[in-house]
Amino acid sequence: MSATNPLRTTPITADLVRGAIEFEQTTDGVIPHRLPAWARRQSGDGQLLMAESQPSGVRLAFRTDATVVELRTRPTKVSYRGAPPRPDGVYDVVVDGVLLDQGVVAGGNVLEIDLATGSAATRPGQAATVRFEGLPARAKDVEIWLPHTETTELVAIRSDASIAPAADDARRAWLHHGSSISHGSNAASPSTTWPALAAARGGVALTNLGMGGSALLDPFTARTMRDTPADLVSVKMGINLVNLDLMRLRAFRPAVHGFLDTIRDGHPDVPLLVISPLWCPIHEETPGPGAVEMSDGQVRFVATGDPSERAAGKLTLGVIRSELSRIVEQRSATDPHLHHLDGLALYGEADAVDHPLPDALHPDAATHRLIGDRFAATAFGDGGAFAIVGG
Repeated sequence: MSATNPLRTTPITADLVRGAIEFEQTTDGVIPHRLPAWARRQSGDGQLLMAESQPSGVRLAFRTDATVVELRTRPTKVSYRGAPPRPDGVYDVVVDGVLLDQGVVAGGNVLEIDLATGSAATRPGQAATVRFEGLPARAKDVEIWLPHTETTELVAIRSDASIAPAADDARRAWLHHGSSISHGSNAASPSTTWPALAAARGGVALTNLGMGGSALLDPFTARTMRDTPADLVSVKMGINLVNLDLMRLRAFRPAVHGFLDTIRDGHPDVPLLVISPLWCPIHEETPGPGAVEMSDGQVRFVATGDPSERAAGKLTLGVIRSELSRIVEQRSATDPHLHHLDGLALYGEADAVDHPLPDALHPDAATHRLIGDRFAATAFGDGGAFAIVGG
């Protein structure tokens, strides 16, 4: 830092942040949330409250001449009892659309979860600073993508030149909801989750409501989507319903209809894409609930249900894919903007040979790229659900 060009502090206000639904004011700063407070109150589920507060797809967006930018945050990192420490969450710096730098914030709070009992406890920690320097010495658009795996309290942003909110985004707004795979589990960084990669390729502005373990057809999520401005909407559903053994086929059918009805209340004519589950061998024909096995500090998921229980209405991924296809076909007779995408077109059985799921449930970083590329080509390409009409 030069004595003639000291760093200046810019207040972190809502107009500097994209991809969040709401902001919680704290003593030291703000926490971006991906569900509003009224929805969080209706849930009361610790897994969802953790997931929605992890800012997948949330980024600071500003215009500046600065060559040095510092961001002070207080992250809440997650650790699992008995497992090796997880790597620190990554901050991606994107300049004029190009990933230019990355950093991490050490320290912060730690949320320790015992997978065997489901108990959790938080150890408080201090705020810390990540510094980015050597940015291009010119006027530029900068995005700082927040770690998708860490709840992030934004405390301060400092720079060696003034910061102004980025111009209004003229791109189409894409609103997406899904499970931990959409959230970005095992992706290398926040701008390389499959939805972020697909959004970049499709030239759209992403709001990502992918929430680990929490794509459960919750009515409050549907109402949040109903009330969030969007030009394009997608819903990826299935895997968490099987993981948790949450409902039977009799409940699943009307729950899907109700979820889509609610979204349509706010978005009656926008392209709405329903995505069925990706390939996951443990749950293709075996119902949940899922369970965790830990060996040598490595976590793996297993299915504990009985395949014969499908006859009584227990859900598997195969059952869900068939039912979603039928529901979309039925509804599209009166909803011409409703579309279906078979998740096996994004990641299927053959892909598991070269891109196996490391923990039997979640794709790795390379597979996120594969899925993102395929989604972009399918949804945004010619004839796709999100293609520009006449473009």
